[in-house]
Amino acid sequence: MDSTRRKQQLPALLSSLISQLLLLLLLLFSSSTPLSLDSSNSDHTFSSLIHRFLSSQEIAAVFSHFAVSRKRKRTHFLDLNSDPGDEISPGSVRHSPLRSPDSFRNSFKMTSETFEWLAGSLEPLLDCRDPVGSPLNLSAELRLAIGLFRLATGSDYQTISTQFGVSEWVARFCAKQLCRVLCTDFRFWVNFLNPNELESVSSALNEKTGFPNCCGVIDCARFKIVRGNGIKEQNDNSSEETIAAQILVDSSSRILSIVAGFRGNKSDSKVLKLSTLHKDIEEGNLLNSPPVYLNGVAIEQFLIGDKGYPLLPWLMVPFEDAIPGSSEEHFNKSHHRIRVSALQTIASLKNWGVLSQPIEEEAKTAVAYIGACSILHNALLMREDYSALVDEFEGHSFIDQSCSHSHGDTSFEDTSIELKASVIRRALATRAKEFHDSKHHSMVTGFLSLEST
Repeated sequence: MDSTRRKQQLPALLSSLISQLLLLLLLLFSSSTPLSLDSSNSDHTFSSLIHRFLSSQEIAAVFSHFAVSRKRKRTHFLDLNSDPGDEISPGSVRHSPLRSPDSFRNSFKMTSETFEWLAGSLEPLLDCRDPVGSPLNLSAELRLAIGLFRLATGSDYQTISTQFGVSEWVARFCAKQLCRVLCTDFRFWVNFLNPNELESVSSALNEKTGFPNCCGVIDCARFKIVRGNGIKEQNDNSSEETIAAQILVDSSSRILSIVAGFRGNKSDSKVLKLSTLHKDIEEGNLLNSPPVYLNGVAIEQFLIGDKGYPLLPWLMVPFEDAIPGSSEEHFNKSHHRIRVSALQTIASLKNWGVLSQPIEEEAKTAVAYIGACSILHNALLMREDYSALVDEFEGHSFIDQSCSHSHGDTSFEDTSIELKASVIRRALATRAKEFHDSKHHSMVTGFLSLEST
């Protein structure tokens, strides 16, 4: 029996040894052969990107980590727009100065490790959606690099063409293909509106501020697009328009939900009223877990919003003209601490190059850019890669000045609903002051204990 088992295992062992020997030879060959993007010596796997964006010392440190990508198929670039004898020279790529990890992050808004993970996750989908009858013959890594470079830097297609040695048509195709794959097949990375997730979000916010049943922060971001891309108003001669994106985030700046494509001139409250989020909440399909009671007041699950939103039982906005030291002021301070995560998320989205400037694309493409950057934002947080996360910003005026419209939407007005919301907000204000006093007392007690020792 043992002899039979050994005979069965022998072919697998020999195959493994041969594979390792071939891999070793391949690594030795690649270390002594310059990588290029021309058709005679093509190598569009991730190692070519490493050579372009890391220094020679850093290549040695990370190359073994990415050696697994060598077993992927080798492909080359086919310029669909150029004449057969008119090949794009790869010299600018082959002889470009080697770059640091910081430069890599600036180019792709992520570390090289995250890039490799993302390429592996997207590879089957990036490889299978070429134009019918016109395969690009580009590796998943190169397709991803071109798309990410467009999103991360906002570079125009001519610049991308020069950087990667591809035609402008191919650069545009890869950028749109990446957005299409992310927004179609990976949108679950920005969809966390289920009871278990919201309970986790609520627990984290309760620990941070003492607010029970708080399920996230809602806000609205606006992005500029160039006039004439499908959403400008009639008789409007302005050079730019804006589109609005409504986001819901948790305390870690993770996006729980996003919907984009509204006209930017609509107020935050109007965008909310038009969104499926509002419909789902009003119909009892969301924020429908049992209430928590504070001094006899039922606190249903709720969201935090700025003064651009109406006060609703499920949407808490700050008090106006709160007296210093009052429970209302403590509520506002806790409210602002929660809102910081939304401001950070919006700042981080606008830190992606393609969203940091007027988007010179059709409206639907601009919406796809917003969706793709949001999905990547969450993917990076999931990987604990904070390359694209803005750590510090200059507050509300820097982030959402265009979003701070007073709601002025009478469609929300209902005396009974407003009264119920006011009762809930005052109960939360009392809780905010108690939470602050408790924290302050604990800090003083701890300080006195340290002094006594």
